[in-house]
Amino acid sequence: MSNNQTTISKDAANKKLIVVREFDAPLEEVWKAWTDSNMLDKWWAPKPWKAKTKTMDFREGGLWLYSMVGPDGTESYCRVNFKTIVQNKSYTGDDAFCDENGNITHDIPGMHWKSEFRPTDTGTRVEVEITFATEADMEKIIEMGFEAGFTMAHGNLDELLKR
Repeated sequence: MSNNQTTISKDAANKKLIVVREFDAPLEEVWKAWTDSNMLDKWWAPKPWKAKTKTMDFREGGLWLYSMVGPDGTESYCRVNFKTIVQNKSYTGDDAFCDENGNITHDIPGMHWKSEFRPTDTGTRVEVEITFATEADMEKIIEMGFEAGFTMAHGNLDELLKR
C-alpha cells in the first residue's frame, strides 16, 4: 500500500484550497486517470458513491458532465468546462453543480480548478489549486466534506493504478 498522503491546505487570503498528492505510477497513467471518463468513473467519487459520466469532451472549450451516484441511487450532477490543456502537464477548468442537462445550479458554489502533473523519482505528483469567488464559498465546500471525499477518491485511484 502506498504511504502517499493527500495534503489539503487552505489559503484563505486568496480564497484557495491547495491539494497535493503523489501517486506510485508513471505520469502518462496518472494523466489518463484524471482525463479519461472511463478511468474517472472508477475513482472520482468517494465510496460508496460512484461517478458516472454522461458526456466528456476533453479539449479546450470541452465539457465533462457527470453525476455522483449514492448507494440509494441519488444522483448529484456536476460539470467541468475545460479552459486550458497542456498534454501530460496541466489543465484548468470551471467546476459547477448542475442538473442532469448541465444547467448550472447556484445553490452550491462553483470553483476554478488548476491541475498540474509532474513526474517524480517514484511516480507522479499532482497539485490542484481550487479557487473560489469568496471565502464563504470555500468554507461551504469544505463543510460539505470536500477534504475527506477527495482524499478517499485518491485512495480509490491508488487501487486503480496498482492493477
